[in-house]
Amino acid sequence: MNDVNKEETYDELNEELENYFRNTIIPQLFVDAQLKLRKFTPPAMKQFNLAKGDIGRSISDIKENFRFPSIIENIQQVIDTNEILEKEIQTTDLRWYQMDIIPYVTRKDNRTNGVIITFVEITSRIRDLKEQESLVADYETLLDTISHDIKTPLTSLILSIDVFKNMSLEDAKNYVSFFDVMENSIRKMEKIIRELTETRKIDHKYKSEVELLNLEHILEDVRLTLADNIKESGVILKTEIHQSEITFSRRKLLSVIYNLVSNAIKFRKPDVNPEIHIKSELQNNYMVISVKDHGIGIDPVHQGKVFGKYTRLGNATEGSGIGLHLVREIVHNSGGKIELESEPGAGSTFKVFLKIA
Repeated sequence: MNDVNKEETYDELNEELENYFRNTIIPQLFVDAQLKLRKFTPPAMKQFNLAKGDIGRSISDIKENFRFPSIIENIQQVIDTNEILEKEIQTTDLRWYQMDIIPYVTRKDNRTNGVIITFVEITSRIRDLKEQESLVADYETLLDTISHDIKTPLTSLILSIDVFKNMSLEDAKNYVSFFDVMENSIRKMEKIIRELTETRKIDHKYKSEVELLNLEHILEDVRLTLADNIKESGVILKTEIHQSEITFSRRKLLSVIYNLVSNAIKFRKPDVNPEIHIKSELQNNYMVISVKDHGIGIDPVHQGKVFGKYTRLGNATEGSGIGLHLVREIVHNSGGKIELESEPGAGSTFKVFLKIA
């Protein structure tokens, strides 16, 4: 086919598509078999910053307008196979589209003479799906948190009741002290439930409320919550705070620190006066909170398992095995990460990276 005949063919195609392309509200492109842009709808002009002067240009010359790296390969695939291509794509400006590339087959010779590309933006739909996934993950974390955090005061309450039931009348003078233990356990459970209820307030984007927090205050709350464990174990908490403020959910940050410190106490070495070092610093727009102990440590072959749900390793004799799983879920759902450094007999260091808003 000579150049004159080619131009006549293009004119015929333009005439057939003109009315349709002029009136549609969907961003659409017509690209011929030589990968030249032959027509586009007004919405496509606005969406992809196209101009009338772009008509007749090769797609390779203006591919940056579409902010989708593999668009040329996808067009060529449809031309070669004569099959419709449907896919969800994300452009470099972080928008999502449902892209359909349909072969344009000429009736005269039944040959693919180009493609019609349709873009339907689905950014809001994708965002809603991600938010709903996050909401489900949050509720799973909430249920795990309830079962984990209430376990300690509930166990204390049950043990106190068992002792109380077996006390004789001659032990009446000890009743008051056991009532104090039971009351303290009930108060702790009440406080946990109240805090969990308050932090489940959700806004129109399904996100938990956050606030500007001071890490020292969170550490003090953890210290008070674990007061009995700290006293019984003889643990010494040492802190080194270089970054204090962060915008985060109070309940979630409290749960992260509580679980890491509780684990450090639980897996201490019996023949060593235990020390737990808590440090915070700023690294590349992250608050890094490290909790270091001198406990029994974790064998390298097990380190990848410690964040699994219901995982209890080695000589663990207590706990539900979900504490570190909770920590990982909270940290990952907030866009952060957690790292573990450990050696058997030499202790462990957990590093939590939380984004600074």
